[in-house]
Amino acid sequence: MHEADRGLFDLRRGRPLHVTTGPVQASDDAILLATVEGLTHQTLEQLRDLDCGPLRLAVTQYRAHALGLTPAPPAGQVPDRSTSRYTGDVSLGLNGETRPDQIWRLSSGLGAHATDTFDLRAASASEIGGLTLARLGQLLPAVVSVPVDRAGARALGEPLASGAILSVTTAQIEALAGNVQVEITHVSDGPVPLEEAEDARFVCFREANGILEHVAILIGTREHWPDPVPVRLHSACLTGDLFGSLRCDCGQQLRGSLRVFAARGGGVLLYLAQEGRSIGLANKLRAYALQQEGLDTVDADCTLGFGADERRYDAAVEMLRHLRIERIQLLTNNPEKVRALQAAGINVVDRLPLYGTLNRHNLPYVKPKVDRAGHWLADMLSGDVRRK
Repeated sequence: MHEADRGLFDLRRGRPLHVTTGPVQASDDAILLATVEGLTHQTLEQLRDLDCGPLRLAVTQYRAHALGLTPAPPAGQVPDRSTSRYTGDVSLGLNGETRPDQIWRLSSGLGAHATDTFDLRAASASEIGGLTLARLGQLLPAVVSVPVDRAGARALGEPLASGAILSVTTAQIEALAGNVQVEITHVSDGPVPLEEAEDARFVCFREANGILEHVAILIGTREHWPDPVPVRLHSACLTGDLFGSLRCDCGQQLRGSLRVFAARGGGVLLYLAQEGRSIGLANKLRAYALQQEGLDTVDADCTLGFGADERRYDAAVEMLRHLRIERIQLLTNNPEKVRALQAAGINVVDRLPLYGTLNRHNLPYVKPKVDRAGHWLADMLSGDVRRK
């Protein structure tokens, strides 16, 4: 798994990665790949210099559907829990002297694309491995690759031996993707008085793969917590929580939940590192740009190659178990959070709705939550829209 960790780091740095389905000398599906995010002319030339075959672009089934290449994925499809990947990812043969900007538009942009000229096939196991690492690194889920035949393997011999190019197997990638449990013991904790609740303590948790950290904010003392314990699962939102973005109601829900805890005598807020429904800040901003062109939040995420909601709640479950919390009143409008916790054995005794203020900027954000994800926000939508 150590190699997959390093491979993820190399992809985030814009370096190419050698991916195989087995030992380097024996694999029949070896490729040299790079992520589209940060792709440069130099990286493309490095791939072409192997002279093992045409460049290929691997994208997720969501991006393939946005390009008109495949049918729409099943509604609500979620990743395989052992691999964090979807079935139906595809690979396109790239013809001619394709430039990085052209590949970028093909991977993430709107508009017509002459995709009928591309050699279309199902993504290979190695290409899917590259897409999985890109998702784990919260990069745009699209990778460019070339096959590595025996001659190519000899050409890569010295860079692979020296570590200049890292080789990773698909099994190592799947092991990394499947190892998402939160550490049993917390990393650190300390008191942090808050404006809404002075008696607050922050407890930091780290996922076993070391990629993400989450925080439990404990309001009040355990002996004074109500039964069931009020709990909020809150996905991090830099733009809303910190800067008060009008595009969402996240900041209002965050502070509203803290006020509820203070009024009830205590509670727990799980602040989860799931920016943009787990697509990351950079991709969330890309989705915002697509929303300016007329897409709703779901279609914008899918156009970038993501599912409608990439979040999982395993981390929240493990945090509650570590805190020995079994009976909760969940502050949420999201039925999936209730389902996920109950399926994991957390007793959701009651649910408390939590609304923000509707305005002309967040209306296109709130409405798809109701219409396409079944969130319990009908009462919020029936209210007045604040003009700003």
